[in-house]
Amino acid sequence: MGKQAGKPQTQRQLKVGEELRHALAWIIERGELRDPVLTGRAITITEVRVSPDLRNATAFIMPLGGGDAEDIAAALRRAKSFLRRLIAQSVKLRHVPDLSFQPDVSFDTYSHIDNILHKPEVARDLGPREDDAEEEGDA
Repeated sequence: MGKQAGKPQTQRQLKVGEELRHALAWIIERGELRDPVLTGRAITITEVRVSPDLRNATAFIMPLGGGDAEDIAAALRRAKSFLRRLIAQSVKLRHVPDLSFQPDVSFDTYSHIDNILHKPEVARDLGPREDDAEEEGDA
């Protein structure tokens, strides 16, 4: 799945998303979640995307040090109502968005692209072309 490309978020959406990201990271860091899948795990909230009406938010998560991101996302989904209650206490919003959690696959995608670009047959094609070298010599 991953992050959705599309219409850019408004300043308000970005601000609310960042507030939610900080609140979620703080809750997880303090170890307030008792789910065994989450206990003792280092989890990064890479981004929180908020819908234009601020009613829904998707948090993109990534386990540090490896592990199954989908298991962690499922555990966070189970704790969603508890998380919303804690967020309501720490973030000043008229309405706390409904939360969903998705593994952040963007780092895997970037790594895959980087690996492809460093393959010898691809690197050869990405080097300076002979036409470019001749033009530089003519100048």
